[in-house]
Amino acid sequence: MKFNSIEFWLFFGVIILIYRFLPKMFQNRLLLVAGYVFYSSWDWRFLPLLWISTVVDFILARNLHRSTEHSTRVVVLAGSLVVNLGVLGLFKYYDFFAVEIVRITNYLGADLAASTFGLGLPVGISFYTLQKLGYLLDIYYSRNEPPANIFDFALYTCFFPIILSGPIERSTHLMPQILATRTIKQSDISEALYHVFSGLFRKVVLADNLAPIVNLIFSTDPRALSGPECLAGMYLYTFQIYFDFSGYSHIAQGIAKLMGFDVMWNFKMPYFASTPSEFWNRWHISLSSWIRDYIYIPLGGNRLGKIRTLINLTITMLLVGLWHGAAWNCVVWGMFHGCLLVAYRLIELWAYKRNTASISANGIGNCLKVFLLFNLIAVGWLLFRSDSILQASVMLWRGLTDYGTTNLFYYSLVSGAVYVLPMIIFEAWIFLSGDVLIFSRKKWYVQGSVYGLVTICLMIFQPVGSNEFIYFRF
Repeated sequence: MKFNSIEFWLFFGVIILIYRFLPKMFQNRLLLVAGYVFYSSWDWRFLPLLWISTVVDFILARNLHRSTEHSTRVVVLAGSLVVNLGVLGLFKYYDFFAVEIVRITNYLGADLAASTFGLGLPVGISFYTLQKLGYLLDIYYSRNEPPANIFDFALYTCFFPIILSGPIERSTHLMPQILATRTIKQSDISEALYHVFSGLFRKVVLADNLAPIVNLIFSTDPRALSGPECLAGMYLYTFQIYFDFSGYSHIAQGIAKLMGFDVMWNFKMPYFASTPSEFWNRWHISLSSWIRDYIYIPLGGNRLGKIRTLINLTITMLLVGLWHGAAWNCVVWGMFHGCLLVAYRLIELWAYKRNTASISANGIGNCLKVFLLFNLIAVGWLLFRSDSILQASVMLWRGLTDYGTTNLFYYSLVSGAVYVLPMIIFEAWIFLSGDVLIFSRKKWYVQGSVYGLVTICLMIFQPVGSNEFIYFRF
């Protein structure tokens, strides 16, 4: 069941109708069953894996909480890390590394065949693994206590709005909401409607209508593309992946809010960032903050000197790239962002030493910084979307050296004006207001009129075929 399908909204309608008439304990049980039904609708084969990992982590967490000796706690934590990362590595990375190792040994003269696992990737495993690891680490650092009931922990693991593609919730934020009696205010409904309509518009009207153009360009031999076509593919994908993923996150926030849950924001106008660090504070916030708190800071963060800070930044972004996928383009994309963070940090240190005034002291200077970073981010997405590093290199080179225009380029240009420009204007208004929920505070008739217009757009701008959310593959 996809968030952008009639089947899901029928499913959610039944769940919310029953949910409203149940006490808190039975609400949690209903949501747990709903989570398993929703997850199994994608691939029931991996439901036992989710059950087993939930039971194992529940037991490990309780032992971790009860243990008073430091050595015992370290052993239990290490065991939990081995179990969770081992399962993730087996399903997500084993085939990739097996093929690459065999390729290297064969290049050196051996004659081996790769033995791959071949079971496929359990949907959502990258997200719920990090969510469970964060829970265990929070208990280890005494930031939280495990619930007494395994069913409440199971709901934390399999809360259906977020299990497939996040946001990656923290135990200190989501678990208290699971254990508490939830209430729904009028403002919650207004916020929920904003998230749902915004998310559906971003996914169905914007991302899914950009997808055919992007797929056509990236499926064509880059040597047969003109430079403007290559750039059009790069920039349109930059917006497609943003509309797609932020659309999912908005819908997840909205349906959670309708059930009384506050799910963290995952996107806050990332393309208006002026530095890479600001970008990662606005893009996939639940992942970037998780990496910061559980990897970057424990590595030493920026506390161990300038060189170690740069190394820590590079390591964390390499892991971000690997988290996104077992493929070299994901690794290179992560390293690319690591290099951006390092380069900007070095520039900041140089400017500080020279006591140079910031270029962002005026509005024009800040706009130039935003424009520069946006183009660098787009190059990163070119690496991310391409089937190979060679394809990305050829497309970028042609984009910079070939200037011939074609009908496909003009069609891409018009599509960008139709599907991208309105959202840029809308997000610029939100960004300048400083209030991410400014629209949900408008008069009811203003909201109703816009939601009516969005509904009409959802019916008129139906994409050719229904596309899965991009981040489901991660």
